[in-house]
Amino acid sequence: MKILVDTHSHTIASAHAYSTVHDYFVQAKDKGMQMFSLTDHGPQMPDSPHPWHFGNRNVIPRIVDNVACLRGIEANIMPPDGDLDVPDGMKPYLDFIIASFHEPVFSPGDMSTNTSAMIHAIKSGGCQIIGHPGNPNYPIDVEEVIRAAKDNNVLLEINNSSFIHSRLGSEPNCIRILELVDRLDWKVVFSSDAHIAYHLGDYTQSIKHAQTLNFPISRVVNRDAATFLAFLSEHNKPVAEELAAWSQQLN
Repeated sequence: MKILVDTHSHTIASAHAYSTVHDYFVQAKDKGMQMFSLTDHGPQMPDSPHPWHFGNRNVIPRIVDNVACLRGIEANIMPPDGDLDVPDGMKPYLDFIIASFHEPVFSPGDMSTNTSAMIHAIKSGGCQIIGHPGNPNYPIDVEEVIRAAKDNNVLLEINNSSFIHSRLGSEPNCIRILELVDRLDWKVVFSSDAHIAYHLGDYTQSIKHAQTLNFPISRVVNRDAATFLAFLSEHNKPVAEELAAWSQQLN
């Protein structure tokens, strides 16, 4: 199982991360990746970038050494109802939005509270991916969330960092998400959630568990650039057309 696109990484613009955009381009090229995504934290995270950071990312080249870069954000699911901390004025500068729970922003609640907020984020139309839904600090009704995600064409993330660096205790939840996504006929992305460029494109644990479960790669939407861009086109994201010719020449 080979995954050629990373949908989740953080640069030094988020102060608890340690690599530059240039570092990520170098690592992506060295690892034979087709595309990666910059998804620094949304405004309510204590060490998030200034909003101007997101508005000025058009200075970042789309393609360097035949590796493409997407300009996303990891938004915060906000209390009490699950709104996202992405102002309307910021949205035109973003290729896609990940929506995640983070403890400094949304204090963990019971299953009903967490599930309701996550589903509200899904149904809002404001996000395309739910970040690290296996976080054990935020128990959810997984089946209910997957059904909502499928109905609204929102992907669930299997976050490699949750197995090895962050949110320890996520493993059984992530395995259950994989099992139910397969049974309910839905889709995921595998991401590194890299906070240093050396981790970009590392889905080792996600792939290991997927292979154990015989989880089909056809359900992994970031398996290659063309497939992920096609998904973004379903959400009317201009980047899909912008990178169409580039992605076609990869085949």
